Amino acid sequence: MANTDKRPLTLRDVSEASGVSEMTVSRVLRNRGDVSAATRDRVLEAAKKLGYVPNKIAGALASQRVNLVAVIIPSMSNMVFPEVMTGISHVLEETDLQPVVGVTDYSPEKEERVLYEMLSWRPSGVIIAGLEHSDAAQAMLQAAGIPVVEIMDVDGTPVDAMIGISHRRAGRVMAQEILKQGYRRIGFLGTKMPLDHRARKRFEGLTEALAKAGVEVADQEFYSGGSALAKGREMTEAMLARTPDLDFLYYSNDMIGAGGLLYLLEKGYDIPRQIGLAGFNGVELLQGLPRQLATMDACRADIGRMAAEVIVKLTEDPEAEVDRRIELTPRISHGDTLLRR
Repeated sequence: MANTDKRPLTLRDVSEASGVSEMTVSRVLRNRGDVSAATRDRVLEAAKKLGYVPNKIAGALASQRVNLVAVIIPSMSNMVFPEVMTGISHVLEETDLQPVVGVTDYSPEKEERVLYEMLSWRPSGVIIAGLEHSDAAQAMLQAAGIPVVEIMDVDGTPVDAMIGISHRRAGRVMAQEILKQGYRRIGFLGTKMPLDHRARKRFEGLTEALAKAGVEVADQEFYSGGSALAKGREMTEAMLARTPDLDFLYYSNDMIGAGGLLYLLEKGYDIPRQIGLAGFNGVELLQGLPRQLATMDACRADIGRMAAEVIVKLTEDPEAEVDRRIELTPRISHGDTLLRR
């Protein structure tokens, strides 16, 4: 019964295969109208055997929208964003909406291109990472006329709604805990700041809290590209060669922190007494390390879930009341690398 030529299947093909009218087929496939269970089953079985997929573009011409949610994120290789996608997918799978993903590689220019292409398909909503966009991207989001949820960050002003954590506050809280445990010679290792706004804000929060206590960051090291584990090892080695009296290393993410931890263990450092260290994100994959890295959970799955819930609510009712600013609170895990006095 499968279609053996290259001609696109139509409602007529399903109609002929199931023995009912095209109107009835249309009602079944759109889940509309009064159709008996037996007829519905026959139509769905015929469509499945044929491999028929409805032409959503044709249906979208009238509504000017397709049942897609554009999800625009910086990376799929970063452990953070698959968990965000899991939260989004768990909500959308209970609806007619489907996520379609675009990756920007932390590039404002690529974000513009991805956003332009996605909006040209007239999605029902946009979920996009971060609050910092180019002027062109900002203009497209503001003119889209659909729900827009910016995620991962609340340190700024959203186009429509935002859901995330305060990265400046996260940096301040970590600095306060580092100082509380008696560390004073602190190094920071992270991604290049122009590319990662959220890491920059954590660094700003860290340095602000340290400065209030009369402490400065003693050394800094930044990277872009390459394996995070390998970079963590390399940066840690380079920093300690330059500044051997450091007693704490704060990494902008857990992956480079894990690389640093492995290097320090290999070299026989007494962790966390001789030197402490912490990362950020709470990546579960790293729970198998010889020591548990101190970190802070970024609430990733919850952010994805809540963003999708806002999109669903506003697509069902554009006038619905929703919270336009949702801030989640991450918590510190001391692990085995941060003293707890």
